[in-house]
Amino acid sequence: MTQAELRLCSLLLQEHFGEIVEKVGNSLLRTGPRPLRLLLGDTGLLPDQVKKALCVLIQHNLVRYEVQARGSVEYEARSERILRILRYPRYIYTAKTLYGDPGELLVEELLLHGHLPMSCAVARVADRLTETMEDGKTMDYTEVSSTFVRLADTHFIQRCPVVPERPQSSKEPPPPAPALAIAEKDMYIVPRLSLVGKGKRRHSCSEEEEGEHKAKRQKQEGGRSETPPDDGIYWQVNLERFHQHFRDQALVSAVASRMDQTSSEVVRTMLRMSEVTTASGASHTQPLSSNEIFRSLPAGYNIGKQVLDQYLALLADDPLEFVGKAGDSGGGTYTVKVTWGPGASWGPPSPFPHPSLIPLLLHRFGSRCARIFRLLLRKKHLEQKQVEDFAMIPAKEAKDMLYRMLSENLVSLQEIPKTPDHAPSRTFYLYTVNMMAAARMLLHRCYK
Repeated sequence: MTQAELRLCSLLLQEHFGEIVEKVGNSLLRTGPRPLRLLLGDTGLLPDQVKKALCVLIQHNLVRYEVQARGSVEYEARSERILRILRYPRYIYTAKTLYGDPGELLVEELLLHGHLPMSCAVARVADRLTETMEDGKTMDYTEVSSTFVRLADTHFIQRCPVVPERPQSSKEPPPPAPALAIAEKDMYIVPRLSLVGKGKRRHSCSEEEEGEHKAKRQKQEGGRSETPPDDGIYWQVNLERFHQHFRDQALVSAVASRMDQTSSEVVRTMLRMSEVTTASGASHTQPLSSNEIFRSLPAGYNIGKQVLDQYLALLADDPLEFVGKAGDSGGGTYTVKVTWGPGASWGPPSPFPHPSLIPLLLHRFGSRCARIFRLLLRKKHLEQKQVEDFAMIPAKEAKDMLYRMLSENLVSLQEIPKTPDHAPSRTFYLYTVNMMAAARMLLHRCYK
């Protein structure tokens, strides 16, 4: 982990959770997984403070814990999850775009608290929406709960793992820390709750004081608030699903700029049909038949089945191959390629980092290095002599620039021997762009 990442994570923890949580998180980020007693010695905080800070970090999925073989519990900070705090505004705005104000506030409440039961989240959002409405109007719980169900159905929110039930006959002592788990089929099942009620406005100061006195009297008399109907079922935001949505939007935009609006709408329809059935790490979507795609097209696109088949054939024949043909059944089955990388079997090199990388290369290495980088992106593999000829740069300068980028890991060198002895005189040396390292360099620049 670089110093820029460490500094940024510390600032995010301090801004969102305060100095005590920042100290504990910073200690874990610097030293890696460690038990509670070492955390106490490193931070210099009281045991109760460190425990509460760990509870906050675990609540927001910023720290994970693991029981070791000897029975001790080690805590580990999740730096990649901490950095995603920067994207919270984008998650909230996306929820507003897709599901309106109730969706926006539901996602905001879940991000703000880490985990929440459905009944609690619905009540909070209904109260907040009622505050913004005209006098005499209130937000009904049923409207907010229906938006909650839609968010769960499209996997933007999911259930939190729970402690599995132990058999009563078990004589083994309980573990020092519970192992949380949940079946994938249960992650998006919304409990059937009859949430009846309306949002409430905040009371005036005198009414609030009176309510506090009443609550104190109830507490002294032993009165208890009712247990919510979904007690023990907590929900959290599924960040991976939001990233999948951002990726799909980028793909649709790339197809629109490459071909036309109708082609992008065909790809959008295919992505929408398989958004729930496709795993987040899958390289392509589930195969869809031409007939299914035709039936799912928006009503505004009045194109015939024959025209759709022509568009699908053009997309599949395009050199970038955003769409691939998987079979001939049902009028032909097609998939959308959603992952590119060194191990990808087909598809273009990722086009999305290029516009951001070129200015950075211009700043760090100059215009000629940026020209060579663009050339390697377009041609994929080139020998040094070919780089000199295509880029129209003198041999000495081209060699120096290639070696500079090679030392920064922006390009890599691939050997292709003509003979089994790997003799240098009978070996090709091809330069190619190391896109993962280039994207990583861009990230570090953003962190700074």
